[in-house]
Amino acid sequence: MSHQPDLLYTEEEEALRSAVRDLLADHCDAATVQTRAESDEPHDRALWKNLAESMGLAGLLVPEERGGQGATHREAAVVLEELGRAVAPVPYLTSAVVATEALLACEGEEAATLLAALASGRTVGALAVPLSDRAPRDEWGVRADAAALTGAVTGVADAAAADVFLVPTADGLFAVDAGAPGVTVTPQTSLDRTRPLAAVAFDGAAGRLLAPTAAPAVRRALRAGAGLLVSEQLGLSEWLLTETVRYTRERNQFNRPVGSFQALKHRLAQLWLETVNLKAAARGAADALAAGSEDADIAVAVAQAYAAPVAVHAAEEALQLHGGIGMTWEHPIHLYLKRAKADSIALGTAGRHREELAELVELWAP
Repeated sequence: MSHQPDLLYTEEEEALRSAVRDLLADHCDAATVQTRAESDEPHDRALWKNLAESMGLAGLLVPEERGGQGATHREAAVVLEELGRAVAPVPYLTSAVVATEALLACEGEEAATLLAALASGRTVGALAVPLSDRAPRDEWGVRADAAALTGAVTGVADAAAADVFLVPTADGLFAVDAGAPGVTVTPQTSLDRTRPLAAVAFDGAAGRLLAPTAAPAVRRALRAGAGLLVSEQLGLSEWLLTETVRYTRERNQFNRPVGSFQALKHRLAQLWLETVNLKAAARGAADALAAGSEDADIAVAVAQAYAAPVAVHAAEEALQLHGGIGMTWEHPIHLYLKRAKADSIALGTAGRHREELAELVELWAP
């Protein structure tokens, strides 16, 4: 029998959401995020320590016997909803989801040790592939000569915060310490400063072999990342809709709240419908990943094909309906717009996911 998706939140998931939201309310307000995004240290390491070490959220996807919390993608999705709602500048998606999923596909003592380190939150990992990748490549940018790695990868998300890189090559997946000789991390100009990109270069850097073939681990990591990225896009869309409704209720024009005008009601109602549908898609993807459903690839492709246009539309509508203040640095909408735009090309564009969905269901173009 095929898996029956459960789109509702459990009491435990709502309790987890409440705890994460309270922590973010205390330590990740919009002004703090904006100040940090404009600095040379965009990552909030203190916030990461609270989330990863104090609350144990970095190990949600890791089984208890391997040093983690033994939760599922459903709980990780709830965390990402709240992180998206706050545009939190922490490497949760890249380390606790993508890098962790890659290690879960590997066997051996080296991978187990590194997995436990990531689950503790004291070590941050990053898969050394461009943020835009949605599937393993035919050719990797880094080659391995024995265990010495040489080459470069651009557009690696959260590379500046990483303690270790998981590097795919034609000869397998390797772990390389970020501080090892021969490793250079160069920041790149990023639209979304809350999830900065960097180029990572290896010049004879010493690597530790994790798996003889990189593609299975990379495929698993990118699929989980894409499936849970939708929850982050859901969180930021909900925040944008809520704040825009609140603002249009309070802002008066011609002695009436601007939200009372029929034209704006229609736009907000349309945005609400899109956001509700996005929630169903996000929960469907998270539930399919958690259950190991045979339809997980389809659920992820459907969710990703739908999520990016909705999140970008929510940000653009919020910007417009907040009037002049939405165009300035006085309001944090620009942070959400940049995150939504960056997410729209992360782990595959909506068009690429629609193509993948057509292949999965064998619905070929005429």
